[in-house]
Amino acid sequence: MTTPYVSDAIFWIECEKISPNPYQPRREFDEHALKALAESIRMYGVLQPLVVTRKEVFHDGGGMTVEYELISGERRLRASKLAGLASVPALIRNGEENAQLKLEMAIIENLQREDLNPVDRARSFEKLAKEFGLKQIQIAEKVGKSREYVSNSMRILILPDEMITALEEGRISEGHTRPLLMLQDRPEEQMVLFKEIMTKKLSVREAESMSRRVATDKIRNKEKYLDPQIIEMEKNFTESLGTRVRIEKSKTGGTVTIDFFSPDDLRALFEKLNSSAVVASGHIAGIQTGGVAEQGALNSTAQSVEGEKAVDDRPANEIEKEDNTELYSLKDFTV
Repeated sequence: MTTPYVSDAIFWIECEKISPNPYQPRREFDEHALKALAESIRMYGVLQPLVVTRKEVFHDGGGMTVEYELISGERRLRASKLAGLASVPALIRNGEENAQLKLEMAIIENLQREDLNPVDRARSFEKLAKEFGLKQIQIAEKVGKSREYVSNSMRILILPDEMITALEEGRISEGHTRPLLMLQDRPEEQMVLFKEIMTKKLSVREAESMSRRVATDKIRNKEKYLDPQIIEMEKNFTESLGTRVRIEKSKTGGTVTIDFFSPDDLRALFEKLNSSAVVASGHIAGIQTGGVAEQGALNSTAQSVEGEKAVDDRPANEIEKEDNTELYSLKDFTV
């Protein structure tokens, strides 16, 4: 029986002779983490061998050179170079590996180590689908995840570039993408929610509350006729105040509902409503202010903390359940 590795032995290969995996899904490598790994390698060595392919190159003038291409272990290779190692331990896979297998192995290794950020993971799945024609269920089988997990990951890529960049940099969490994706057909409100998340450091639950409000409005708009002027006025209020605004008409007038998250928000809104710029945008018959549908929202922090990583405030079991559930459907946002 043929084994996947040459003699199942570990070889010591010069670092400079190993070229990177062109299908490596990770695009960003944390410099501080690499330096920490390099220090560990200086003390204890490379504890897990890299995986490479071997290729013999024959030259026209005679002679032969051997080239190696990395399949998995790029982080260990980079850290080994930082540590000053001349060679690293590696397993050599038998035969020429095709592009698909190189990508699959790199994805699987990173998923097992939880080294991929959500955007790199989504792009890797998309590459398997587009370049190699794999269906989501086939991708799921190869990486040991559910089809829903793959589907939910790939949906991230339909977000605007600005939001994808924020997710890559950790300024929003993967959990925040769910309420943002619910508003993909309402780009103005999606951007308002994104800015609220960024400037006020909204938790995932708070962001979901805002998205539920909009989902409820979507149903309301379908069920009853709205004056186009009212719809336009709602849009203008939302853009002027920087938060969600709803207008409800009644026989005798109507109500304007403005979302806010903290007493500071409320004071800022009051100042805006007092300013001539906002007053000139429309005459208000009556204003009803309220939090974002859940108790405790008034106690949320309204300050923007520069450089602070986004935190998903949901329990781990809830996040895991969402990974394997078809998300972003309106039925998940009923109120």
